[in-house]
Amino acid sequence: MPAAGESYETICRLPPDLLTEASQHILTYLRGQISGVDSAEMSHRFQRAGVTLDHEAVQSIIRFLLLTFRSAGKNKLSADELVSKLEEGSSKWSKASLQVLHTLWSEHGASVHAQQDAQSLLSIGQLVDMQWKLGMAVSSDTCRSLNSPFVSLLLKIVEPSGQICQKAFEMTIPQFQNFHRQFKEMAAIMETV
Repeated sequence: MPAAGESYETICRLPPDLLTEASQHILTYLRGQISGVDSAEMSHRFQRAGVTLDHEAVQSIIRFLLLTFRSAGKNKLSADELVSKLEEGSSKWSKASLQVLHTLWSEHGASVHAQQDAQSLLSIGQLVDMQWKLGMAVSSDTCRSLNSPFVSLLLKIVEPSGQICQKAFEMTIPQFQNFHRQFKEMAAIMETV
């Protein structure tokens, strides 16, 4: 479980219905049903409900709940185990807050865990940098004169483990043009998602 710091005190001051709404939004994200958690939107929800928190406090609540639910999903905790871990971290948790988290984790914990398993199976590296240069092969050990242009690519990829690896390869001009066309098609498709 993440260290609570001041987050649990702020969470405990939230009315149960507001904590439920915030937690459901975060669990919806963790189940892969929405693309992210909008802290500005959540801050507006809190303000409409009469709870005034600065944006940093709202972000702190979001981070704490995300880490708590991710950790519980990763460790396959039951709702009782989750509440027990939270109580171990601090004795200042309100019964109402713990009840809300217990209820929501009972309902959604299994699907969060399943989503995390699926993401770990499907996780692939993320492209963080791509460098290319155009070259001309004029000779080699086996041929006296080639006079053929090529494109050299260096890709930097962050592996799911967090390490950055580099992949280098060369392509002929027609291969590079095909590669470029496929990248444009992927970009067009990703814009529609």
